[in-house]
Amino acid sequence: MKPLILIGAGGHTRSVIDVIEKSGIWNVIGLIGLKEEIGREILGYPIIGTDNDLMVIRKKCDNAHLAIGQLPSADKRIQLAHYLKKLTFSLPTIISPHAIISRYAQLGEGSFIGHGAIINSNAIVGKNCIINSMALLEHDAKIEDFCHISTGALVNGGVRIGANSFIGSGAMIREGLELPNDTVITAQKRVMGWPLL
Repeated sequence: MKPLILIGAGGHTRSVIDVIEKSGIWNVIGLIGLKEEIGREILGYPIIGTDNDLMVIRKKCDNAHLAIGQLPSADKRIQLAHYLKKLTFSLPTIISPHAIISRYAQLGEGSFIGHGAIINSNAIVGKNCIINSMALLEHDAKIEDFCHISTGALVNGGVRIGANSFIGSGAMIREGLELPNDTVITAQKRVMGWPLL
């Protein structure tokens, strides 16, 4: 298995670890967290350093994955992704073996596809996105970079979601809508038109 470092030590990290263990592709050698978290473990994996240690860790590991959530904004994920690329880490896409992904879909680097997610034909997922458990991206949907599509969200055919956006759990986006960058849709919201009134 290929060595991988996870950036994060919170709730989303647990979901990422579970998917990684079931995929059998990656060997998590450690987590990056806060200074006060070093030495602790998440699901048996040690927190071995902070963002400040990544330059040294890069000499031992080629691969890193952003395992932090998106709220309250995408800013931290964007900042870290740029730093990881500057350090020449490879940012693999992590895909649950329990996800259903059309062979006609496109997935950007560094994205996470959770258990039970469905990504249908001609759907496009940008870089460093989170497509969480049970989310549905219908045909021809386009999810731009650094978006978080939460658990059970329904993104219908032809929808375009602008970069850095967050779609809450159980939200439904009507077919054909185009949502601008930095959109935040709360849980269970039905978006039938844009702009929201």
